[in-house]
Amino acid sequence: MVPRLKNYYKEKVIPLLKEKYQYKNIMEVPKLHKIVINIGLGKMSEAGKEYKIIEDAVTELSLITGQKPVITKAKKSIAGFKLREGSAIGCMVTLRGTVMYEFLDRLIGVALPRVRDFRGTSPKAFDGRGNYTLGLKEQIIFPEIDYSKVDKTRGMNISIVTTSKTDNEAKDLLIQMGMPISTR
Repeated sequence: MVPRLKNYYKEKVIPLLKEKYQYKNIMEVPKLHKIVINIGLGKMSEAGKEYKIIEDAVTELSLITGQKPVITKAKKSIAGFKLREGSAIGCMVTLRGTVMYEFLDRLIGVALPRVRDFRGTSPKAFDGRGNYTLGLKEQIIFPEIDYSKVDKTRGMNISIVTTSKTDNEAKDLLIQMGMPISTR
């Protein structure tokens, strides 16, 4: 089964971008490469609760993405942050292929409209190489998360990596895919 958004990309977005940027070959047209979702948990004060906090974040991220996250660990010890080398500080997951398109479709169609006072995502969140990073303050905007079972709201960073060479190409790609980038 081909995801709805991937079908839309092949049928509508590719011809439109090919015509707009005068690409000679279909392989020049920018496409989505991967989506990386990261939940940073910061410093955790109580050692006994550390495992439960990480376990909850991993469970919620796996519900949202449909993939098992990797636990990220500190590379250095920093005394000011009470951080030891090797201690768990978050979790992340990288989505590719079918799962990536299905997640982006749910993000654009279901999750982002549930954000309070939503007026579109920032047009300034491009990195100069055609990648877009979006920060969310709550995980409860996703319908997979049961609000009654959430002990603490956690934010997350969503990085959308494209094959485009410039920010304008990536912006056009994401707008055509349905991303609500505001014109602020």
